[in-house]
Amino acid sequence: MRVLVVSGIWPPDPGGPASHAPALADFLHGRGHTIEVVTTADREPAERAYPVHWVSRGSAPGVRHVRCIALVRRRARAADVVYATSMIRRAAIGSALARAPLVVKLVSDEVFERQQREGRFSGTLDEFQRVGGARVRLLRVTRDWALRRARHVLCPSAYLRGVALGWKLDSARLSVLPNPAPEVPELPSRDELRADLGLDGPTLAFAGRLGPQKALGVALEALVAVPEVFLAIAGDGPDRADLERRAGELGVADRARFVGSISRDGVLRLFRAADATVLSSSWENLPHTVLEALAVGSPVIATAVGGVPEIVRDGENGLLVPAGDAGALAAAIRRFFDDESLRRRLADAAPGSVAGYTEEAVFSRIEAELEKAAAG
Repeated sequence: MRVLVVSGIWPPDPGGPASHAPALADFLHGRGHTIEVVTTADREPAERAYPVHWVSRGSAPGVRHVRCIALVRRRARAADVVYATSMIRRAAIGSALARAPLVVKLVSDEVFERQQREGRFSGTLDEFQRVGGARVRLLRVTRDWALRRARHVLCPSAYLRGVALGWKLDSARLSVLPNPAPEVPELPSRDELRADLGLDGPTLAFAGRLGPQKALGVALEALVAVPEVFLAIAGDGPDRADLERRAGELGVADRARFVGSISRDGVLRLFRAADATVLSSSWENLPHTVLEALAVGSPVIATAVGGVPEIVRDGENGLLVPAGDAGALAAAIRRFFDDESLRRRLADAAPGSVAGYTEEAVFSRIEAELEKAAAG
């Protein structure tokens, strides 16, 4: 089977699609399929075992979008199926022009994310479903056309599938497939990792794109109320400068350490070294970092949003709090560090709670959907 993988981000970019797309491409390549990739990048991506075609982000958005469509169309002509984990509109147009079937992994409501990114909306994903306006309606029409063109749409959470059903998509072509937990490499001891990473004292970790969705300002505010706790923040994004400035204003700059973008293995090492992982997001689908954290034995202290409660179970493998409530987050952090038996119990339960979400199981399901689409 010849598969064209389309992803708007790719290593070293942070974010779920930048983890998922290469991991799936590697898996399919290892199964003997012919793989090509189309992505956007700031510079030429590192060489892989298969071709990675890219469009520079340096061009104007309209020009970049046209170039992406043209590149997808050109590469899709030689493919049996196109798999898109972002750039869904561009993948849909390009694959339609090439007359190639399309399978989509839906990771968010792109219209919602765009409105948030442009400062046009600041509420939650659920609230946004009731928002109107000519521009939003047009974006929704094109989004829905792209998704309806797909032979199948995979959603990492039942929550997001429920949202997508509200867009009147065909329920028979819309299924839930959770993100996979990583295969954990052999890691040094926690004490060795902490020494290597320079971590000292009670430490929380975060990894991801530093954008509005992650609401890291809430985590920084919670840090004020737990003065003995440190927070290591891995990743980059549009909010980084504002977050660093906010940490200074709150007086926690010495305890909030911004380490920049790191590799996926680096994220696993950081999560294993920390006492727990924190997620203060205003909304989520099913973030890869939650599965990565649990897989290495790091309990997750998170906001109960989107698909997070489908994996993080309060009092079993983590603690859940309401979104946007720095006081509740601080109380959960304090509870975690004040109760040694709770810490041990959550950490012990974490790896087993994601044991069924192996890459083999999840990627084999995707492979089956791709083969079904390719067969027509």
